[in-house]
Amino acid sequence: MCGRFSFVASKEKIETQFGDIEVGNNLRHNFNISPTQHAYVITNDSPNRLQYITWGLIPYWSRDGENKGKLINARMEGIYTKPSFRLPIRKRRCLILADSFYEWKMSGGIKVPYRILLRSGDLMAFAGIWDIWMKGDYAVKSFSIITTSSNLEMGQISYRMPAILGSRTAQEDWLKNKELAEVLNLLKPLPDNSLKIHRVSEKVNSIKNNSAELHQAIPDPLTLFK
Repeated sequence: MCGRFSFVASKEKIETQFGDIEVGNNLRHNFNISPTQHAYVITNDSPNRLQYITWGLIPYWSRDGENKGKLINARMEGIYTKPSFRLPIRKRRCLILADSFYEWKMSGGIKVPYRILLRSGDLMAFAGIWDIWMKGDYAVKSFSIITTSSNLEMGQISYRMPAILGSRTAQEDWLKNKELAEVLNLLKPLPDNSLKIHRVSEKVNSIKNNSAELHQAIPDPLTLFK
């Protein structure tokens, strides 16, 4: 699964990587994005504009529109049959922008945190789905991150990881009006050795901590990655 990620990027980097997109001048950086918080996405209904919406899908049919943080991830396996996901995977897809995400490995009863980023230095584009909940004129947009099985390096920490669309073509195709089979075919683990992983401080465990210190590499007691 994906339970935390970060977004620290310049307007110029976003425009360089994602093309002609309306970014705005006041980007909010967040080193420790957690469920129910807002994050930046590009949706299929507005592919030329960066939007800031809530993490944790609220289905359009929700009775109260409450975000309890239960639908932060959507497993790719069977996503097209799940009541909360079967419409969004067909009609409401998005890219979630991140510079990295965090994952924890259990060791001796202790959760050891790691930061995962692309070796290329590019921003990550997680495959996601979104929905909109309405009550009169009041609207809430929200999203879930789709997860896949892990590639080789992530497999040392967890058996799941976000579905990362690694090429510009895949990112564009994800937002296009395509048949379900074509869409699902885009959801694959990244190629092996495409990720950079390092141990980070346990301060990331608390959402109260939100600074560049959370990105810094520290010695790894498990020596998983060198």
